[in-house]
Amino acid sequence: MSETIPAELASARGTIDNIDAALIHLLAERFKCTQRVGHIKADLGLPPSDPGREAEQIRRLRALAEDAGLDPVFAEKFLSFIVEEVIRHHVATAEQRQSD
Repeated sequence: MSETIPAELASARGTIDNIDAALIHLLAERFKCTQRVGHIKADLGLPPSDPGREAEQIRRLRALAEDAGLDPVFAEKFLSFIVEEVIRHHVATAEQRQSD
């Protein structure tokens, strides 16, 4: 059974799809940059995690979220998820550099 979707709903969904695509592309670019950071840290013997920088980023992004009308708790959770993945990559990069 096929239901007709109202034009307003279809339009809103199309916008969401475009935003989702943009988010994926932005995340890909972010991870390319953090991959470069991971290689630099590994080359310099720096730790994969930088708690001071991470805390600063959380403060900054919570403020940005508030200014944008986004729940800062959600923004922090989202950033924390990304940072965990970045650190996991940095650890793997450092381990790979040590074994080379």
